Amino acid sequence: MTKALLKKLGIRANNPGTAAGSQWLENKGAKLTSYNPTTGEPIAKVVQTSESAYHQVVERATQAFQTWRMTPAPRRGELIRQLGEALRALKEPLGELVTLEMGKIKAEGMGEVQEMIDICDFAVGLSRQLYGLTMHSERPGHRMYEQWHPLGPIGIITAFNFPVAVWSWNAALAAICGDTMIWKPSELTPLSALAVQRIANQISADFGVDGVFNLVIGGGAIGQLMTQDHRLPLISFTGSIRTGRKVAEAVAHRLGRSILELGGNNGIIVTEDANLDLAVRAILFGSVGTAGQRCTTSRRIIAHQSIIDALTDRLVKAYQHIPVGDPLAADTLLGPLINEQAVDNMMNAVERAKTEGGQILCGGRRLPLQGANFVEPTIIRMPKQTPLVCEETFAPILYVMAYETVEEAIAIHNGVPQGLSSAIFTTNLITAERFLSHEGSDCGIANVNIGTSGAEIGGAFGGEKETGGGRESGSDAWKGYMRRQTNTLNWSAQLPLAQGIQFGG
Repeated sequence: MTKALLKKLGIRANNPGTAAGSQWLENKGAKLTSYNPTTGEPIAKVVQTSESAYHQVVERATQAFQTWRMTPAPRRGELIRQLGEALRALKEPLGELVTLEMGKIKAEGMGEVQEMIDICDFAVGLSRQLYGLTMHSERPGHRMYEQWHPLGPIGIITAFNFPVAVWSWNAALAAICGDTMIWKPSELTPLSALAVQRIANQISADFGVDGVFNLVIGGGAIGQLMTQDHRLPLISFTGSIRTGRKVAEAVAHRLGRSILELGGNNGIIVTEDANLDLAVRAILFGSVGTAGQRCTTSRRIIAHQSIIDALTDRLVKAYQHIPVGDPLAADTLLGPLINEQAVDNMMNAVERAKTEGGQILCGGRRLPLQGANFVEPTIIRMPKQTPLVCEETFAPILYVMAYETVEEAIAIHNGVPQGLSSAIFTTNLITAERFLSHEGSDCGIANVNIGTSGAEIGGAFGGEKETGGGRESGSDAWKGYMRRQTNTLNWSAQLPLAQGIQFGG
């Protein structure tokens, strides 16, 4: 099955190719093994990018930028339209490869590719809407306006949990903005990245361009080269807060730009008047989807004391019927964690929760299935928001806490270092509006009567506080991939100065 799947995507299982997916690249890096988290078995080996090959890739992207930036934006949009069409044609095998390599269930693997298609559609329209403002000048015979120019070759560093979609959020926008790009995927999911690069290579060749999309594969050493590289004016990084700090410091040291999408510790407030049917369904997907390995995973439930027992009873019953197993099987809802370290981190968190007064309501154990990375989805009743609850554990652990007043609920909700996604379930309009007000959620995403996970590409995606403050995907996130220029044009025969200054005769 694996060989047939790779063949559909143009990858030979016995020789997946170089990191850049290009024949010209002189790459002699060590090989990297991609493992199936469901079985623990190797899928294939990929040649990592050596330091010398990395510099070749950046030089290629730099040269391509000189031409690509002068290509009209609607024409750049046509390339992305064709990329979207190619993704449509290969949605099923690419989605299956994501599932095979990352471990998310097949429906989510397909959803990830659909997200790529959606952002391509969005970017095509955006290619004709890179608007700047016109301002009235205080000086007669003058016109002021702003315009947006491409930045240059940009670096994109993505995480294992969304091995292809997050690249597309950046790449589709960067391409229509006139930038070229260098992508470093997670070393845990190199095959998914190679498959996407092969698709992009073919579309680019048919389009008559080269070097717009580029790929490098490797670990921290390659990432460090990128963050310290003055040729890359922007680094978009998705990953842990710990690594994000290092990225931010390195890029800021050279006065570059960074878009940071870091950790999330997302909370849901459930009020006494909430529709519990809606709440239970949203919490179930938000906490169990992708085996709790989303930055938008629901990790904290803050429930009113009058309904917390009823809510937890329903959640426990739902958790006990979650099918766990092979993510490619049609009825599976919970696949494996990415590797043994992730399992150990979860088990350590469960034991620590007990020492902080937590009560295990369900789950909390490893599962002896065909692979080593399966766990039970876990619900833990906590007496309060302890230090452990304030941390993000990338696993299906859900902490449940009680509150008495809305003020207390919002204080608990905002009392963590992260600030990505948030939600409240209530039928009270005043409570809902309060949650969305200045004194409510301090997150970049705030929802009412839907969960924390599953953001649409039309809105800007990102968070506050230790989540990093970056924005990707929709709205005006495109501005992050361009530089703003303010222009003043004097069409008169005079030279008046601003602020009415008189200088000389």
